[in-house]
Amino acid sequence: MHFTGTVWRPPYEAWSALLQVTAGCTHHSCKFCTLYEDVPFKFRLSPMSEIEEDIIEIYHAMPKTTRLFLVGANPFVLKTEKLKSIANLAKQYLHNLNSLGCFARITDITDKSVEELRSLRVLGYNRITIGVETGDDAALSFMNKGYKAKDITEQCAKLDEADIEYDIFYLAGIYGKGKWEEGIRNTLNIFNQLQPKIIGASMLTVYPSSELYGEIRRGAWEEEGEKEKLNELKLLIEGLEIRTHFAALGASNLFQLHGDLPSEKQKLTKEIDGILKKYDESVLREYRINLEHL
Repeated sequence: MHFTGTVWRPPYEAWSALLQVTAGCTHHSCKFCTLYEDVPFKFRLSPMSEIEEDIIEIYHAMPKTTRLFLVGANPFVLKTEKLKSIANLAKQYLHNLNSLGCFARITDITDKSVEELRSLRVLGYNRITIGVETGDDAALSFMNKGYKAKDITEQCAKLDEADIEYDIFYLAGIYGKGKWEEGIRNTLNIFNQLQPKIIGASMLTVYPSSELYGEIRRGAWEEEGEKEKLNELKLLIEGLEIRTHFAALGASNLFQLHGDLPSEKQKLTKEIDGILKKYDESVLREYRINLEHL
């Protein structure tokens, strides 16, 4: 298989076959991100010859594969016709294949019309994962995400119209020390307009190689404490009015939390209260300091 650098996938794609179609990130400018620093270039599209070789390898290893997760920071940036070609090529070999997914940026959806998105849905692109991080314009701007909060609602509405399901990632700690309550209020205004199947939560971990680390050193930004991040997640959960599944399962999270909303909202907030009561900030911080890699 042609994999470049660390291979990332959401926890809930554990049963999907992984196929690299891009490597690196087209944006590659978020101040906190170090996920693709081991890729020796910013972004690369895999040649169709490599993609076909890997599909054949998947066929020999897992001939009854039903779902492919396309690897790369944001394969959904590819033109509609290219995404169609990849799906059609995969189906030539994987006869049970009925769904495809990938990571996406909000900006990857912008240039695709609802009609184009519907044509992708017909070919099996039925669920994608978007790292929106927050719905707060100040945080989006400071972290250089490359879009505004209104873009999240506008582009996700197109996915809804095209019947493409989506999961979103939220990043606890993105606002900076003392700013999370206002940030959550603005985020809830956005998230409560969406229809994500899953809201996956991660906790910000600042590594020395990130641009954000330099901002901290210059005194331009101050990191939230671990208890602040947990209280932030609690406030987010309490304010969500949509039906979704909340999942904080990645390595960046000090504790694994997951449950359906709104039915398990009280269970989730009680779990967070228990953590806040049981552990001191210094104990929680120790985990963050010793987290060598996400």
